[in-house]
Amino acid sequence: TVEALARAGVGRLWLFDFDRVSESNINRQIFALTDTVGQYKTDVARARVAAIDPKIAVNTVGARIGEENVGGYLDAARPDYIVDAIDDVPAKIALILAARERGIPIICCMGTGNKLDPSKLQITDIKKTNTCPLAAAVRTRLRKAGVSHGIAALWSSELPVRQAAPDGTRPAPATVSYLPAIAGLMLAGHVIREIAKN
Repeated sequence: TVEALARAGVGRLWLFDFDRVSESNINRQIFALTDTVGQYKTDVARARVAAIDPKIAVNTVGARIGEENVGGYLDAARPDYIVDAIDDVPAKIALILAARERGIPIICCMGTGNKLDPSKLQITDIKKTNTCPLAAAVRTRLRKAGVSHGIAALWSSELPVRQAAPDGTRPAPATVSYLPAIAGLMLAGHVIREIAKN
């Protein structure tokens, strides 16, 4: 998403991520390379954006988003649009609610783990999501906060591909190389079209 926004000419980006690049990211994240393992993801992303267009203003925050800090971050950044690609449900809910409170448009990415078919990716209102465990958890928490619709969500209608390990346990969700990239490009495309409309 970051790369597509930068290449489309978005002039200002705020990037939030507390994590470092790990070997397990190499199969699916454009910034994850053998020589970036161990570096902060925001630092690697900022360098990549600068290599695309050094005139783009990039602010990075290497912190975990949460209810206690998200409002301050949004007030400082004053974004035109938010792309939420957080996989932590409480953080995702805090960001969505803070964005709504401030009238900032947001699109939220749901789960791509254990999915293989890019033709099943779609963008709808959160209330129309199904078959996605992350979307179900988000819908439940949002309903408790009094929100049932009005949030754009990218999600997959494909049933998760689940395989049990030989010992019968369920392994952690696996992610194929191309699906997060396609989802990221769709998120960027949505934001660009929405900004261009206005």
